[in-house]
Amino acid sequence: MATLAPIPSLLLLPLLLLSSAVPAPASGFVTALDRSLMGVDLGKEKLSHFRFYWHDVVSGPKPTSVPVVPPPSNASATAFGVVNMIDNPLTLLPDIGSELVGRAQGLYSSASQEEVALLMIMNFAFVSGKYNGSGITVLGRNPVFHKVREMPVIAGTGLFRFARGYAQVSTHTLDMKTGDAVVEYNVYVLHY
Repeated sequence: MATLAPIPSLLLLPLLLLSSAVPAPASGFVTALDRSLMGVDLGKEKLSHFRFYWHDVVSGPKPTSVPVVPPPSNASATAFGVVNMIDNPLTLLPDIGSELVGRAQGLYSSASQEEVALLMIMNFAFVSGKYNGSGITVLGRNPVFHKVREMPVIAGTGLFRFARGYAQVSTHTLDMKTGDAVVEYNVYVLHY
């Protein structure tokens, strides 16, 4: 069997110095970071207000909202259990032909047996101006027949990294025959 020769202590000193220069994880999978390494100025938080219109088109030849899980056969008046996948346009004005500022992509589901209240899970993917390519994530309860609803902004991407805030939502128009709706969103976001 081969034996290892002792390593002179002078050779160990540089190795010990080098190993102390690299931060060790606080716990096997977590490392404290220097905020300046994030590529975002985390010292200058801004508050922004966005106003746009969300178009939920469930009728016609090109719907932007489609059911992916139908309600159960014993469906309630609230359509409890239905799940719709969405790719809804976000426009500057209530007219669907006005300037497109983004798309609401995600899903909503009927989550109440008592009233029409939706669980909304959406990313607002912006496509114009300074925020093109950035997004805001909303996740919350939307009781659709309340005059004003509020849902939390839980995250963001791009220029909205570390975002948080809320969206105030009110129905602009609702066609009870087709189910198509135009909803005004006022979104208040703290971001860097």
